[in-house]
Amino acid sequence: MRSQSWFTSESPSGFVARSWTKNQGYPNHLYDGRPVIGICNTWSELTPCNAHFRVLAEMVKRGVYEAGGFPLEFPVMSLGEALMRPTTMLFRNLAAMEVEETLRANPLDGVVLLTGCDKTTPSTIMGACSVDLPTIVVSGGAMLNGKFRGRDIGSGTDVWRFHDDLRTGAMSQDEYVEAEACMSRSDGNCMTMGTASTMACMVESLGLTLPGGAAIPAPDARRKRLAHLAGNRIVGMVKEDLRISKVLTREAFENAILVNAAVGGSTNFIIHMLAIAGRLGVPLSMDDFDQLGSRLPLLVNLMPSGEFLMEDFYYAGGVPAVMRELAGLLHLGALTVTGKALGDNIAGAPCYDRKVIAPFGEPVKAAAGTAVLRGNLAPDGAVIKPSAASPHLLKHRGQAVVFENIDDYHARVDDPALPVDANSVMVLKMVGPVGYPGMPEVGNFSLPQKLLDQGIRDVVRISDARMSGTAFGTVILHVAPESAIGGPLALVQEGDWISLDVEARSLRLEVSDEELARRRASWKAPAQPAARGYVDLFLRHVQQANLGADFDFLVGKSGSTVSRESHA
Repeated sequence: MRSQSWFTSESPSGFVARSWTKNQGYPNHLYDGRPVIGICNTWSELTPCNAHFRVLAEMVKRGVYEAGGFPLEFPVMSLGEALMRPTTMLFRNLAAMEVEETLRANPLDGVVLLTGCDKTTPSTIMGACSVDLPTIVVSGGAMLNGKFRGRDIGSGTDVWRFHDDLRTGAMSQDEYVEAEACMSRSDGNCMTMGTASTMACMVESLGLTLPGGAAIPAPDARRKRLAHLAGNRIVGMVKEDLRISKVLTREAFENAILVNAAVGGSTNFIIHMLAIAGRLGVPLSMDDFDQLGSRLPLLVNLMPSGEFLMEDFYYAGGVPAVMRELAGLLHLGALTVTGKALGDNIAGAPCYDRKVIAPFGEPVKAAAGTAVLRGNLAPDGAVIKPSAASPHLLKHRGQAVVFENIDDYHARVDDPALPVDANSVMVLKMVGPVGYPGMPEVGNFSLPQKLLDQGIRDVVRISDARMSGTAFGTVILHVAPESAIGGPLALVQEGDWISLDVEARSLRLEVSDEELARRRASWKAPAQPAARGYVDLFLRHVQQANLGADFDFLVGKSGSTVSRESHA
């Protein structure tokens, strides 16, 4: 084990490693060559979704000690969607770098990743992939169902509804404030099938967590038991040399794509999966998500695509019940962190509520997976989530109402003179990886007041941004190449006709090639604010959305070897 070169050496480095860690009261026998397990904790009071992780870390430690390991907890940058500006996506790659270098530089034989709020899951997994140690994930779980005036409400999803109701006078300011506490009433992340819950389902379908782990509510004692058992299991994984690269095979990625379609997962799933695959050298492209998952039925009836919430999903059977419905399509021989094949993990998985998890033959919606669109407006692809869109808009032709950037949008969206109606296609530029910077979740930008006053709640919206997994609407996202680097989106002008045909996977700007060439010749890159430090690094090295928006210099892995000691 790699930790022995730190802790069993008689050199000054070995003395230092043992002596200084003994100031925490560790006895001699913990340095006898047993597996040293890192507990990567994304706890932070600035990340409310992960604020209960200190307790989970203690549960993991119990399990590690019980199995004969030596647990050492360490913090890494925490990415909280609720508070961070301009967007946590700007910092996903930074957090991944921190995880990677912390794992490589320290005497760790395996790692348990404690993840929850959206980007803490992909960032920690990306970093772990680049080091390739035995790795298991413990997600923090979703909040209990929101309860407001006699009905369930869902985090994120009902935020957008309440905000529109507030703007139109259908909801009072007092009611709006009351709903805040009713929505978030326990530890945990969003309880809709938002990005955090999607990432938890992704982790389970990839085989990176113990069976059933994705859907356990955060306050449920079974979440603590899961953490304890994960501590047991990681010690076994180290002894078996079951590294993350042995679990995250092409077959595992295909399984996750299928499950994500069936649960109605977030469009953010695509960009994070592409980045994770890039770290391991597993071939994966935008087209894989369309070809494998877009025609699958929606089986899980959760907001924003349905009516229930994650707590209900857990009681109904969770991810194992969904995977059992998909058993005829999955790679059941794929290896998981249990040391067993996926098929063994889900054998006999029950479903207790068919209103929440539908049978494969009687789905909630047919062919509802994320669709990848192409055309002269998105030559490298764009995505849409049909299950969260308005059916009548999935084939549409309308004139563009163009906002050159987010400031232009805020300045003009509620102008009564804005030339917008129910048939318009709203276009927002400069919100991609480079343009914002960081590719924020503003793709479901709000409708103009004049449309809301007419009772209109959805129009086609197009941008190079992302969208919260909790959001809904006929929203086209991740347009690549982005407008900030001169992608076709940058050339769209007010009044241009745009045609969308989701069934045909088509997104076209109805402007001639000659006119587009003329516009391109006169296009000038927008001036970017002066950048320094990490933001400057981000702008110079971030890849486009169709490649996962990872840094170009982080694609691939360096492994776990460190050839030089810190003391002579």
